[in-house]
Amino acid sequence: MRKLVDMATHTPKNILITGAAGFIASHVANRLIRSYPQYKIVVLDKLDYCSNLKNLTPSKSSPNFKFVKGDIGSADLVNYLLITESIDTIMHFAAQTHVDNSFGNSFEFTKNNIYGTHVLLEACKVTGQIKRFIHVSTDEVYGETDEDAVVGNHEASQLLPTNPYSATKAGAEMLVMAYGRSYGLPVITTRGNNVYGPNQFPEKLIPKFILLAMQGKPLPIHGDGSNVRSYLYCEDVAEAFELILHKGEVGHVYNIGTKKERRVIDVAKDICRLFKMDSETSIKFVENRPFNDQRYFLDDEKLKVLGWSERTTWEEGLKKTMDWYINNPDWWGDVSGALLPHPRMLMMPGGLERHFDGSDEEKKPASYVSTNTRMVVPTTKNVSSSQKPPLKFLIYGRTGWIGGLLGKLCEKQGISYEYGRGRLEDRQSLVADIQNLKPTHIFNAAGVTGRPNVDWCESHKTETIRTNVAGTLTLADVSKEHGILMINYATGCIFEYDEAHPEGSGIGFKEEDKPNFIGSFYSKTKAMVSSLMLLPHSLSVILTIMSYNLDVNICQVEELLKEYDNVCTLRVRMPISSDLSNPRNFITKISRYNKVVNIPNSMTVLDELLPISIEMAKRNLRGIWNFTNPGAVSHNEILEMYRDYIDPSFKWVNFNLEEQAKVIVAPRSNNEMDGTKLKKEFPELLSIKESLIKYVFVPNKKTA
Repeated sequence: MRKLVDMATHTPKNILITGAAGFIASHVANRLIRSYPQYKIVVLDKLDYCSNLKNLTPSKSSPNFKFVKGDIGSADLVNYLLITESIDTIMHFAAQTHVDNSFGNSFEFTKNNIYGTHVLLEACKVTGQIKRFIHVSTDEVYGETDEDAVVGNHEASQLLPTNPYSATKAGAEMLVMAYGRSYGLPVITTRGNNVYGPNQFPEKLIPKFILLAMQGKPLPIHGDGSNVRSYLYCEDVAEAFELILHKGEVGHVYNIGTKKERRVIDVAKDICRLFKMDSETSIKFVENRPFNDQRYFLDDEKLKVLGWSERTTWEEGLKKTMDWYINNPDWWGDVSGALLPHPRMLMMPGGLERHFDGSDEEKKPASYVSTNTRMVVPTTKNVSSSQKPPLKFLIYGRTGWIGGLLGKLCEKQGISYEYGRGRLEDRQSLVADIQNLKPTHIFNAAGVTGRPNVDWCESHKTETIRTNVAGTLTLADVSKEHGILMINYATGCIFEYDEAHPEGSGIGFKEEDKPNFIGSFYSKTKAMVSSLMLLPHSLSVILTIMSYNLDVNICQVEELLKEYDNVCTLRVRMPISSDLSNPRNFITKISRYNKVVNIPNSMTVLDELLPISIEMAKRNLRGIWNFTNPGAVSHNEILEMYRDYIDPSFKWVNFNLEEQAKVIVAPRSNNEMDGTKLKKEFPELLSIKESLIKYVFVPNKKTA
């Protein structure tokens, strides 16, 4: 296989490929992993219904391959990956792509295709380390091509999308272009014709017709079958992306196309011929979909000048594709819903979570990392397969910082766990999780904390209260209904220094103290939950009140709920971990600020306290706990430790609270919390300064 690096203008080191368990991206990922062992390839996919881990089987044992299950819509996850994996190149394939689905559920297309792309672009802007951002679009953004047009749409043609899918792809392109112009991001956009070949999910025309022909069923054609499309074989397209990756010019658009067009009815006839079927009796005409574009036609000269050409003939590619589906009839399992004339697959819950070896067991390569909605952890070797572990944790907050660390701790301790599929606001989905997974304990690490900080909550009050209040209460209610203890990670940002608790006095707020800080809407919602967990009305009454008044006062709701004796609420405060590359780490944050306030606060060292939360579950502890290390530490004291242990040349500038208030939207909580209750239960718990040194600074100490 020819390599293009020798004549490259861009040589990547660490590439993030989104949607890489899908059809086209998997071929691109496998090709790059195989051909360029010096590149590290990190693939990110949420494993939606049309993705399959088996598509990446050729790469599973490669040392330069890493798989991450997660959603591009998770800003925290995307930022974390870019930083921790030192990503310098993004190839963005992830998208909802089926036109039929877009007519039935267009908002999902907006969420995935536009919002997801925006999250990626913003992460690129913030991290400032991306050398190439290759955005994968479609020929459909050009809209319908005139039937008599001799010249196809070129890269500067007007975008005139005609369906919700293509409209979202055009919208995503506008964002990509804007970030390229406004922030200088090195963006490249591709627009491609239809692609076919092995591994394609059978909602698309060619694999659908092949699978139906294998079953001896009629091939459904929308309208009269006169619609014209152009088809490229997947390996040719993968080679095009290889070329664009290395030689594509920043700021440019490249059409990936062919001038060899085919009517849909001719495609059906060719497949009938391969299967020796009578096309007259095997083709069935069905109702057309809304505004079915007659023709898409591209001008592909620009990419040809760059050095690419189509290699695979239609006859050769179609035969290869047919042979692959005949040899892999169960690759996708039950896809009867996709074989309908007008499929609606997008709403299938959870998608098809296939494994690399196709078995029913969870066997993952060493390079597999999951931010999974559902991950079964293999039991440790000393537990026989016939024994059930005594504990099984159901964790919510898979893409969050604490939720991810919890999974790793469970693996380390040999505790069986799974991440919840359900959304906290959807009671039935939570019930389904519990009935399907039968957990012994539930951990709620989900919540809206702000994107990128709590200021976001001020302008997104509905989303904040839906998750932080309604969602948490619903999960508590469902947990109680099933007799399960719920560990709820809350916040200590619900207090501020006052006359009874002066700054520097060492007098901390106790668990039973009434919250006195509601300066930010985030803190207000968290305070609501802390209070609501103590009181007696039905959940439906509470949620009804909240739905009419997002600014409902704490004093009003404190009289409401008292029956959640199955909940252990842990008030986390300014979380810190030994991972100083994590952008949510408090130390990481303040070490990157231009100026910091110097004020003592209680804080939570996760490396020490998260294992304690698991022990609290084992002990079936209930009620509210200040989940911080005893004592308080100031910003300057932390930065002094950072200088002494990490960076001797580090310097910082202080400013006061009044100056800080001018650059933030919502006030920040500052307080010391009383750790007596937790210290009594766990006498070995270190003070905040001792814990910082032991768990954070000593492990990260720079040696001369």
